[in-house]
Amino acid sequence: MKSNRTYITKVSLIVALGGFIMGFDASVISGVLKFIVAKFELTDIQTGWAVGCITLTATLAMLVSGPLSDKFGRKKILKAAALLFAVSAFTSAMSNEFWFFIIARMLGGFGVGASLIIAPMYIAEISPPKMRGKMVSFNQLNIVLGLSAAFFSNYLILKLGNSDASWANSINLGENNWRWMLGIEALPAILYFIFLFIVPESPRWLAINGEEEIALKIMTKASGKELAIREIQAVKESVKSDVNKEKISLSELFKPAMRFVLLIGIVVAVLQQITGINSVFFYSTTIFEQTGVGEDASFTQAIYLGIINVLFTVLAMWLIDKIGRKPLLLIGVSGIAISMFVISASFSSATFQLDKASITELNKTIQEDRIFELDGKTYDSDIEFRNAINKVLGPEIAKKHGDNLIKSAININSVLVLVGILAFVASFAISLGPVMWVLLSELFPNRLRGLAISFVGFINSGVSFTVQLVFPWELANIGNAGTFLIYGAFAVVGLIFIVTLIPETKGKSLEELEKILVKSK
Repeated sequence: MKSNRTYITKVSLIVALGGFIMGFDASVISGVLKFIVAKFELTDIQTGWAVGCITLTATLAMLVSGPLSDKFGRKKILKAAALLFAVSAFTSAMSNEFWFFIIARMLGGFGVGASLIIAPMYIAEISPPKMRGKMVSFNQLNIVLGLSAAFFSNYLILKLGNSDASWANSINLGENNWRWMLGIEALPAILYFIFLFIVPESPRWLAINGEEEIALKIMTKASGKELAIREIQAVKESVKSDVNKEKISLSELFKPAMRFVLLIGIVVAVLQQITGINSVFFYSTTIFEQTGVGEDASFTQAIYLGIINVLFTVLAMWLIDKIGRKPLLLIGVSGIAISMFVISASFSSATFQLDKASITELNKTIQEDRIFELDGKTYDSDIEFRNAINKVLGPEIAKKHGDNLIKSAININSVLVLVGILAFVASFAISLGPVMWVLLSELFPNRLRGLAISFVGFINSGVSFTVQLVFPWELANIGNAGTFLIYGAFAVVGLIFIVTLIPETKGKSLEELEKILVKSK
C-alpha cells in the first residue's frame, strides 16, 4: 500500500508541475506590467490586454484540449503545453513591439489552457478514490507555488537590477528587468517536458481506448491489484452503457441527464473567477501602490500573497478528503465575501489631498504649474480625485501621471487593505482554488469528461479574461471601492448556490458519482 501511495504521489507531482508553470506564467505579469506600460505607452484597455491576452488563448485551448486529449491521450497534450510555455517565455522576453509581446504571451496561453484542463483530469483518472481529492489538489498547490515563485522572482530581479553587482550590470538586469522576469520561465518549462517522459498514460484513457492490459498494470501500481481490477471493470461497464460511444458531440452535454452536473460545473467555474482572484493576483502591485506604499513595499506585499496562498492551499489539501468539498466551499466563499466588503469599505473611507511640498516634488516630473491648483483641496474618492486632476491638468497628463498623483494624495488605512486582500487570498486558496478542479474532475461521466471539463473550463477562462481586461477600466471609472464591492456581491450570490445545490462527492469512485449525479436515460 505504501509503494502504491509513493507511486501515485510521484506521478501526480510530476504532472502537476504544469500547474507551477501555469501559475508562474500567469502571475509574472504583475511585476512586468509597470515597465511595459511605460515602454509601450499603453492605454487602460491595452493594459488589460497585456494581462488578459494569455487568458483569451487559454480559453480557446480549454475548449479543444479535452477533446484532443480524448483522441491522442492526456500525456501528449501535456508535452505540447510544456513546449508552448518555453517558446512563449523566450519570445515575450525578446519583444520590442507591443503586438509581438501580445502574440508571444498568447502562445503561452495555449499551454495554460491545456495544462489547466488536462493535469487535474489525468490525476483524477489515475488516483484511488480515498486519495483523489488530495492528489488533484497537487495541481492547485503547484499553481499557487508558481504564483508565489513569480512574485519572489520579480522582487529578486528588481532588487538585483537596482544593486551595484557587477554581474547584474553585465547582463543589463536593471535596464531589462522585465525581460528577465518573463524569460526565466523557460527553465521549468523545459524540465517539465523532460519529466513527462517518465510518467505513464492515463489508465482510464487506455482502458476506454481498448488498452485494458496496459491500463491494469498502471492502475495496479497506483491503487493495488484488487482495486485496480474493480476500477478498470467499472470503466468498461461505464463505456459499454453508452450505445453511441463513438459519436461524442457538444450537444450531449445539454441533454436532460447532464443538466444538473453541468449547472454545478458552470456556476462554480464562473464563481471562481468573478469574485476577482485574478484581478488581485495579476494587478497586486498596482493595487498596493494605490494605497500609497512605495514600489519595494508593493512587490514585498505581493510576496505575502504568495505565501498565504501556498499555506492555505496546503491546508485545503489536508482537509478536502477529511471534511469534504462542500464545507470548504462554504467556509471559503463566506470569507471571500467578507474580505471584499472590508477592502471596499477601506477604499470608500479614503480621502485624497495634495499639500504644497508633495506637489512641488511631483512637479519635478510632471512640469506643469497648473498642478498647484490642487493644493490643499480634499477629495472623498479616487474617482472624484481623478476627475479633478483630469480637469486641471488635461487628459494626457492625467493619464500619464494619474497613478503617481493618487499614491501621493491618498490617506487610507493601508494595513486594513493588506489584511483584507490576504484574507481574500486565504479564503480562495482553501475553497474555490482547489475545490473547483476537484469537483470538475469528479462530476462528469468517463466518456464525456474531457469534453465537459473543456467546455466548463472554457467558460471559466472566458470570465477570467473579461475580469482581467476590464479591471483597469473599472478602477478608472468605478473606483476601487465600487469594484471590490461588486466582487463581494457575486460571492454572496455564489454562497447561496453552494448552500442549496452543491452535493458532497468525497470518498466515492468516479463511476459511483456518475450513477448518482447523472440522471438515468
